[in-house]
Amino acid sequence: MAEFSLGMNTSKEKAASTFNGYAAAGILLAAVLLFFWNIITLEPDAPSAFRGWLLILSGIAALLILPGFFMIQPNQGRVITLFGAYRGTDRTTGLRWIWPWMGRTKVSVRANNVHSERVKINDLRGNPVEIACNVVWRVSDTAQAVFDVDDYREFVNIQIEAALRTVGARHPYDDMSEEDETTLRGSADVINAELQAELNDRLRVAGIVVDEAGLTHLAYAPEIAGAMLRRQQAEAVIAARAKLVLGAVSMVEMALDKLSADGIVNLDDERRAAMVSNLMVVLVGDRDTQPVVNTGTLYQ
Repeated sequence: MAEFSLGMNTSKEKAASTFNGYAAAGILLAAVLLFFWNIITLEPDAPSAFRGWLLILSGIAALLILPGFFMIQPNQGRVITLFGAYRGTDRTTGLRWIWPWMGRTKVSVRANNVHSERVKINDLRGNPVEIACNVVWRVSDTAQAVFDVDDYREFVNIQIEAALRTVGARHPYDDMSEEDETTLRGSADVINAELQAELNDRLRVAGIVVDEAGLTHLAYAPEIAGAMLRRQQAEAVIAARAKLVLGAVSMVEMALDKLSADGIVNLDDERRAAMVSNLMVVLVGDRDTQPVVNTGTLYQ
């Protein structure tokens, strides 16, 4: 599997210190009411310094509190920064509040489903094949996703294609030999598990976990598809013929043993070989046979 190093300190998610938004909303409401009460009850002919300062402070408090509200839905998080420095991630759902000069970047930690484009690769034997996959992934570390890669969604798409090429090049499309080896077409569970492990290894630097990965399309490239189809047809015919021959040999052996055991007829080696030949033609041939009735003796 591939090993990746960013050449920098890896970010690590931590909890952010934010405030309950409903409590902040109550303070905001009190500040607004105090502001308007001061305006309504202020005596313009004999203004009070205390009332004037109270009016200014309540207005500043309302303006300071209002921009700090934000909402977090289930399976979402907000990455909090202060002048570019990471201050934690808030995953508490509901209405929240933070100082307005602190940055808030929304990051979804829900599962994402990606169906890749078809990729043309060369398998272990150099045959061009088309391959595509479906990947279910999610963000596990919001700090890594936001700070350690530039665009984590684009990063996922690129690494999916790279992992497909890597895994596809490790195995042949099909088993052309007698050896029992892992193939792209015949070992789906093994290939899917290997693809998931490869993706998790590649996406770990972005704080992303792959929950499921599997091939959705696998075929020879069009330029060799016809030749490979003929090869598969030839292999199927050979396998069928081999099974027919084994069955025919067994039936011939059973017939000869039965004839000898019951004493129906005694055959010398020459006639025994002729009988075996005739029975094999009848049993293995792909056309109907035309029997020849011998009205003479056995040796005519």
